[in-house]
Amino acid sequence: MRLLVSGGGTGGHIYPALALIEAIKQQRPDTEVLYVGTTKGLESKIVPNAGIPFKTIEIQGFKRSLSPENFKTVYLFLKSVHDSKKIIKEFKPDVVIGTGGYVCGAVVYAAAKMKVKTIIHEQNSVAGVTNKFLSHYVDKVGICFDDVRADFPAKKVVFTGNPRAQQVATMKPTGRLATEYQLDPNKKTILIFGGSRGALGINNASLEAIEYFKDQPYQVLFVTGRVHYDKIMEDSRVKDLPKNVVIKPYIADMPSILPEIAAIVGRAGATSLAEITALGIPTILIPSPYVTHDHQTKNAQSLVNKGAALMIKESELNGKVLFENIQAMMADPKKQAQMAANAKKAGIPDAADRLIKVMKDLLD
Repeated sequence: MRLLVSGGGTGGHIYPALALIEAIKQQRPDTEVLYVGTTKGLESKIVPNAGIPFKTIEIQGFKRSLSPENFKTVYLFLKSVHDSKKIIKEFKPDVVIGTGGYVCGAVVYAAAKMKVKTIIHEQNSVAGVTNKFLSHYVDKVGICFDDVRADFPAKKVVFTGNPRAQQVATMKPTGRLATEYQLDPNKKTILIFGGSRGALGINNASLEAIEYFKDQPYQVLFVTGRVHYDKIMEDSRVKDLPKNVVIKPYIADMPSILPEIAAIVGRAGATSLAEITALGIPTILIPSPYVTHDHQTKNAQSLVNKGAALMIKESELNGKVLFENIQAMMADPKKQAQMAANAKKAGIPDAADRLIKVMKDLLD
């Protein structure tokens, strides 16, 4: 099989694509893959570092306000469709899949117009603008939340889940919490994490909560994000840090520590939720209020409705509220176990296999 993948801008579009590529290579080692992205997106670093052949096109997203830049956007879209057709002619893919971000708009549209089999994958509970546009041209649409089904042509939709889930579902404890972070392997660990860049609201509330964490029977691993770490470590509230609290700027290969984590406090991005549910980890979700269409709140609500998570709006977040929610979960082992079971039930641990089956069915 020859597979062309496109998606970029954020890790939420890139990591599911990489997980899918890894899974298909395991099943069919002779598969040839080409990834098309932009030079400015995160994919320009992440994809080549993963050893995957990578080509670029020049494209940009529309400005939401009236702007002369949108004339340039239209020009670049038309040019990138032309450039994508050249790439497709040279690579001759059997299937083209787009995992989101405006870069895949040109690539997948070009492939559809060239009568190549096409799929888009929507990770969130609210459809992105690019995927809504592409859904009229592609053969199939893979989704991860039932809520988004209505945004696409019904006959094209297949519930696949997020391939990232399959990547982490079989991970086992590695002992990193004890060896790298000097945490007690006999205590339950709560991970507080606002994303790779950190989240100011979560960081501020966590700082306020430190005094409450002292002498609790669990321990806290608080990951600030690199850009916030130095300022946090200068704060007076961390000068006499409780023994059960560890603060770090960043954790490389975050998924590998998740099997050792008892509970998570964090954002409600699609990739995070795929990982959390694949492993069955109870979670306190604090959706980012800064994302398009408030989709993280809708992502989070889907787990809250299933009894798999608690949710705090950032506008209501402070140290006392954060601590009280953590206590509500950690002080009740039955509730914690039920949330873990509900999270696991919500997970799709064979998501990559499901998406691969969609590809195979298109080619048969």
